[in-house]
Order: sequence, then structure tokens, then C-alpha cells
Amino acid sequence: QVQLVESGGGLVQPGGSLRLSCAASGRIISISEMAWYRQAPGTQRELVAELSSAGTTTYSDSVKGRFTISRDNNENTMYLQMNSLKPEDTAVYSCNARGVRTSLFKPTGDYWGQGTQVTVSS
Repeated sequence: QVQLVESGGGLVQPGGSLRLSCAASGRIISISEMAWYRQAPGTQRELVAELSSAGTTTYSDSVKGRFTISRDNNENTMYLQMNSLKPEDTAVYSCNARGVRTSLFKPTGDYWGQGTQVTVSS
């Protein structure tokens, strides 16, 4: 089985920075894509950033230039560096791993973490 665990959330003042981590554990052979989503109260889940196995990154317009997604393949860990944080960035951030291969002869699967709270307030 594969598990994703986020960490690094917390309370930060506007203009501050946080670095979120997502650690994948289990019998993982490879991961095709990883992404960060967020959901604020009363809103739908929003794709924040994604990273392909080839290194291609995609960001939502609201975070472009402020957030950076990265991946450590050796440790199966994904990061989201968040700079110049704004109150509107407040949300529960969840990591998503897609195309996770745990067997050479079985289909890949997608997995979600439980989420970590990020609160931006003065």
C-alpha cells in the first residue's frame, strides 16, 4: 500500500514563506506525476501546482511566480515552496501522486494525502 503524508503547514504572516512536504511511502517503483491541491472553506478543490516525471511544472495563475513545486525522486518526496504568502492562500493543502507504480505487472494508481492547514494572517 502507498501512503502520502503532508507536513510543513502552519500559521504565517502575509508576505511570509512556508515549505510544504509530501512524503510517499510503500512499495513504490515509480511515480509519474505529483501535484498540490488546496481547498478553502466553502470552495471547491483547486489545483495549485503539478510536476511531471519529465520535470515539467504547471502553476495556477494565482500562485505563479510565488510558489515552486519540486520533487526528490530518491526519497519519493514532493515539496511546495510558498513565498510572498497572501491571506487568500489560506486553505488545506493536499498532495496527489498519480501513476504510482508498485508492481511491474499491475496497473498504476493515484493517491492522496490527508492535507495540511496553511493559514496566512496578521
